[in-house]
Amino acid sequence: MPAAVPTDEIYERYLKKAIAEINDLGDELARAGDELRVPVLGSGHPLADVFLLKHSPKPTEIQEGVAFFGRSGQAVLKSLQRLHVDPLAIYGTNCFKFGTEEKNDAAAWLTRELHIVQPKLLVVMGEAAISFVNDLRFPLSDPLDESSPGAVCRFTPTIEAVVTPDIDESLDDQTEKTRFWNAFKALGPWWAEQPPY
Repeated sequence: MPAAVPTDEIYERYLKKAIAEINDLGDELARAGDELRVPVLGSGHPLADVFLLKHSPKPTEIQEGVAFFGRSGQAVLKSLQRLHVDPLAIYGTNCFKFGTEEKNDAAAWLTRELHIVQPKLLVVMGEAAISFVNDLRFPLSDPLDESSPGAVCRFTPTIEAVVTPDIDESLDDQTEKTRFWNAFKALGPWWAEQPPY
């Protein structure tokens, strides 16, 4: 009978596979673009526990080619610090990688990202992103309800979800910023209940 493979070794194998698959997706996105259309790639840990999702990239993200670059990324990072959530356990991306592609292409790319990362919690930011995720018809998923921001709910048998207001639209208005924070802070208690690595 073969010896059992240590848990760390299994994790390392999954991590190498996830890194290779994320890199393949990045290469595919780069080929889909050109000098004028540069993809905005997801950023963070390829096997993150928490998957942050916005609808469309903003100009600073397009300029740098990285999701959550700029104001929204800084706001999320500060929020994670306040909640004592490890930012190294986060992956962030947009539904649309270029902001101009066909919805079917964007849906296929996002579905692949979700399958690669296999998060425990999906944080969907804004009504447009919620609608996009619901239209994915992700295997075994329940529709997300935008009327209950901040509530941790079932998305699939292995992924929970939290919906929040759109972070990009929240940054310039104190009332909206408070609404975002009140929903996003559900991540803190959820994180505290997760078993340590």
